[in-house]
Amino acid sequence: METDAVKAAEPAAPAASPAPGGGEGPLLEVTGLRKYFPVHAGLMRRQVATVKAVDGVSFSVDRGRTLGLVGESGCGKTTTGRMIMRLEDPTAGSIRFEGREIATLRQSRLRPLRRDIQMIFQDPYSSLNPRKTVGSIVGAPFHLQDIKTEHGVKRAVQELLELVGLNPEHYNRYPHEFSGGQRQRIGIARTLALKPKLIVADEPVSALDVSIQAQVVNLLEDLQNELGLTYVVIAHDLSVVRHISDRVAVMYLGRIVEIADQADLYTRPKHPYTKALLSAVPVPDPAARDGRERIRLTGDVPSPLNPPPGCPFHPRCWKAQDRCKVEEPALADEAGGTPGHAVACHFPEPAPEAAPVP
Repeated sequence: METDAVKAAEPAAPAASPAPGGGEGPLLEVTGLRKYFPVHAGLMRRQVATVKAVDGVSFSVDRGRTLGLVGESGCGKTTTGRMIMRLEDPTAGSIRFEGREIATLRQSRLRPLRRDIQMIFQDPYSSLNPRKTVGSIVGAPFHLQDIKTEHGVKRAVQELLELVGLNPEHYNRYPHEFSGGQRQRIGIARTLALKPKLIVADEPVSALDVSIQAQVVNLLEDLQNELGLTYVVIAHDLSVVRHISDRVAVMYLGRIVEIADQADLYTRPKHPYTKALLSAVPVPDPAARDGRERIRLTGDVPSPLNPPPGCPFHPRCWKAQDRCKVEEPALADEAGGTPGHAVACHFPEPAPEAAPVP
């Protein structure tokens, strides 16, 4: 039953808008990515169901650019990031890095790839070994990949610490001697040790104090400009995503329901779910709210164990009609809309009316 679903024709990745200045094309291309987790029960541990954590995700990321993956908890964005890293094996789909298919690579052949694709973890407290010094933590990638440095590992680690805004003299200190923001900087330094081309940042600032989040986000932007890094940023904070991303993909129940350039998505959201998410972003200045109303979604997020037929959002959508209950919308550019702005909705939000010409 599930085999037929996995072998179904994969959707093409929505076209990415060209990067300013010409760009160099996609560094990462994900097409029809799926991750199904089997559910077993009984004495014989037979498979009785399947959790569709990620169900046909497609996108691309240009070199030197940032894609933001946003959505509610449980929508599949972290699982998507882990599959890009090949920490999880995809059930189906394609992951191409620099034109090379990596979704089916064996673990023994993934080792060289680890230099080019690295990850920043969400929790700076649990991602650092409390028994290791900062020098050992940041220097571990050099030893694991057997990389020789020109002036020794200690010098390389101290340069990395300075690059992320820490004192090189912190080399011999332990993680418990640092604040949350400083620990995340240590994690970023470790990520940069092998000079990666792509970094998957899984909620890089959600565990930090609000006063520190902006500093870490600005650091990530500075590093991108200086080192030419490419990011896939997984987050639920739409304000952070708006600040750091060039393109934004909105996920719901394992699927991408809308993807567009950052400015276009935030000013002209087309999917009702995207519009509801944006309505929840607080605006400190009352004068800047422009009469925007908070959209409160009714009901709970459906279980990926038993997703609804048709459009996955229709049980909570105020625009749902009979068609939405039986026919799943495809993710595609809307006719006459902005190129590269794709939405999976039968009845997308209309574009805002243009101001009258005087």
